[in-house]
Amino acid sequence: MWVKLCCLLLYFLALFVLARVFEAVAWYESGFLATQLVDPVALSFRKLRTILECRGLGHSGLPEKKDVRELVEKSGDLMEGELYSALKEEEASESVSSTNFSGEMHFYELVEDTKDGIWLVQVVANDRSPLVGKVHWEKMVKKVSRFGIRTGTFNCSSDPRYCRRRGWLKSTLIMSVPQTSTSKGKVMLKEYSGRKIEVEHIFKWITAHAASRIKTIYNSEHLKEEWNKSDQYRVKIYLFANLDQPPAFFSALSVKFTGRVEFIFVNVENWDNKSYMAEIGIYKTPSYILRTPEGIYRYGNNTGEFISLRAMDSFLRSLQPEVNDLFVLSLVLVNLMAWMDLFITQGATIKRFVVLISTLGTYNSLLIISWLPVLGFLQLPYLDSFYEYSLKLFRYSNTTTLASWVRADWMFYSSHPALFLSTYLGHGLLIDYFEKKRRRNNNTDEVNANNLEWLSSLWDWYTSYLFHPIASFQHFPFDSDWDEDPDLFLERLAFPDLWLHPLIPTDYIKNLPMWRFKCLGVHSDEEMLETFQDSESDSDSENKEVFSSEKEVSEDDELNTFHRRSEGEPRCGAETCSCANKYCHREPYERKARSYGSYSTAGDMEPDWSAWPSEMLHCTECVVCLENFANGCLLVGLPCGHVFHQNCIVMWLAGGRHCCPVCRWASYKKKHPYTHPQPLSNDTPS
Repeated sequence: MWVKLCCLLLYFLALFVLARVFEAVAWYESGFLATQLVDPVALSFRKLRTILECRGLGHSGLPEKKDVRELVEKSGDLMEGELYSALKEEEASESVSSTNFSGEMHFYELVEDTKDGIWLVQVVANDRSPLVGKVHWEKMVKKVSRFGIRTGTFNCSSDPRYCRRRGWLKSTLIMSVPQTSTSKGKVMLKEYSGRKIEVEHIFKWITAHAASRIKTIYNSEHLKEEWNKSDQYRVKIYLFANLDQPPAFFSALSVKFTGRVEFIFVNVENWDNKSYMAEIGIYKTPSYILRTPEGIYRYGNNTGEFISLRAMDSFLRSLQPEVNDLFVLSLVLVNLMAWMDLFITQGATIKRFVVLISTLGTYNSLLIISWLPVLGFLQLPYLDSFYEYSLKLFRYSNTTTLASWVRADWMFYSSHPALFLSTYLGHGLLIDYFEKKRRRNNNTDEVNANNLEWLSSLWDWYTSYLFHPIASFQHFPFDSDWDEDPDLFLERLAFPDLWLHPLIPTDYIKNLPMWRFKCLGVHSDEEMLETFQDSESDSDSENKEVFSSEKEVSEDDELNTFHRRSEGEPRCGAETCSCANKYCHREPYERKARSYGSYSTAGDMEPDWSAWPSEMLHCTECVVCLENFANGCLLVGLPCGHVFHQNCIVMWLAGGRHCCPVCRWASYKKKHPYTHPQPLSNDTPS
C-alpha cells in the first residue's frame, strides 16, 4: 500500500511539473501567461460577446462594441486564461443532454426534492405543441448548462392527472429555485409569463429570479451594518460592482452553496460617498471580496482565479467543502492508487488483472467501511468545535499561492482528460519498467511467467486448499510438487487417507533465528589443521556408518528450492572448529543413544555463547551431518532450542520433515523458552 501511495505522490508531482512546463512553453510561443490581464479594447466584438455569455450577462440590447466592452469591464478583470477557456468552450460542439420525465414521481425526485440546484422544465400539454421550438430549446439548454442549470421536458401525456392537479393546461416553462437560504430548504416553482419566446428573454427571466435570492446593498449605511454583523455564516463573498444585477454565474453559485457561503451584491452605481469602502480596504470596482473569520481575501489575484463559474466553484469548494466533496476526493485518490497495482504486479497479464480487481474491491470496501464511523461522529453535537477548526485549517491552507496552483492544474487536467489519462499510463509504464528490472536483478522467476503457467499455478494453489486441511493461517506458496510429478494426483486418489495429511507452509523457515558461530579466540592455521586431522581420525570409525546411512535416506528429499538460499555460504563441516566445549546443556530425549552436542577436540578455546539467542541450547555439533561447527559458519535454531547448520536444517525442513531431527518437536510451533542452568563453581569440563 505504501509503495502505491508513493507512486501516486510521484505522479502528482510529475503533473505539477508538467503544468509548469506547459506554462513556460505557452509564454515562449505567445509571450503571455494565463494570469496576465487582457485589455478589452484590443478584443473583437465576438470575443467580448463570448466573455459576457460565459459570465452570464445579457448583451442583446447593446449593439455597439463600446457598450459591450464597458459591460465586460464592469463585471471584472479579464485574464488570458479566462479568455482562452471561453473561446475553447464556444468552439466545442458538445451536445448537452436534457432529461425526459416519465411521471410525477420522477419529476418530484429530480426537481422538487433537489435543494441545491436550479431546474428549467418545459411542460408540453396534452395535444399541444411545446412553447419553445426544438432549435431554440437546444440553444437554451446549451446556454443555461454553463451555469449548472439542469433542464428537462415533462410531457403531460405520460401523467395527465398530475398536470391537471398542477394547473398545467397549456404548454409552458417551469423554473425551480430553492425558496429559503438554508441548506435543504423548500423549493418553489415559477412559471414563465413572458410574451416573447426568445432565448435571451427567457435567460433574463431566469437570471432575475436567481439574483433575487442574493442580498443586495444599495448604500454605504447598509454596507456598514452588514459588514459588522455576525450571524450564522462564517464565510461571505461580496461583489462590489456597477451593475444592475449580479452575473448569472454569481447567482448560480449562491444556489449551489446554499447554507455554506452567503453571497452579497453591493451595487455602487449611484454612490456618492465611498469613504467606508476605503476604510474596509476596497479601493476599486469591480471587486470580489471573501470575508472569513481569519480576514479578507481578494479573489482574482492568484493563479487560476478567473471570473467564471468553474473557477470560483473550485475555489469555494476548497474553502468550505461538504462531506460529500471529501468522500468523492478520497474515492478518486483510492482508485488511482489501486490502479497502480496493474503496473507494480509482474508476471502474466491475467495475473495483473486478477490482482487489480482484488485490490479495487478491497480498497473500495475499506474506504466505505472507514467512512461510516466518520459520518456517525460528525453527527455528534460536541464535535462542532472540531468541525470549525477543520474548516479553519482548510481556509488557511487553500488561500495560499500553492493551493491556487493546484486548483489551476486541476481545472486544466479535468478539461483535458486525454492528457490526464495518457500521463497516468506513461507513469505506470515507467513503474512497470523499473519494477521488472528490479525483480530481474533479484532473479525472480515470476517476471517471465506466461498466462498458462500462472493459471496452472493458481489451480495448484486452489487445489491445495481444497484437498488439504489448512494447517495455519499463513499464505501458501504457489509452487507445487505436481509440476515435477503429475502422478502424485493419481497416487493420492488411490490412497484417500493421504488427503488428510496437513499441508504445512514453508514460509516460517526464513523467520527462524540465524546467527554465526564464533569463538572467544582464533587459532593459527597449523593448529586448526592438526586439530582437524586428530578429530577426523578419532571419530571416523564412529560416525562414518551413521553419516552414510542418513545421507542416503535423505539425499533425494533434501534437494529443493530452499537450497538456493544457502548457496555461496561455506560448508561448516569442511573444517574443524578450534573451540573446545567440554560440556553441553541438554535435556533427556528418547531418540538415540549418542549424546547431543558431544565434542572431543583437542582445542582449548571456548565458544562465544553471548552471540547465541537466549532460548537456544549450547552445543558444538550438528546432528544432521554429524560435523562440528566451524568458526564463522551460519547456524539456525528451531523453536525447541536445538541448533544445526543452516544448510542442513533448511534441506531437512524443505524436504517435508517439519520437525526437529532430535526431539521431533514441530518446527513451526512455538515452545516454552529454555532457561540455561547456572553452572556450579566446582563444575569441570568433561
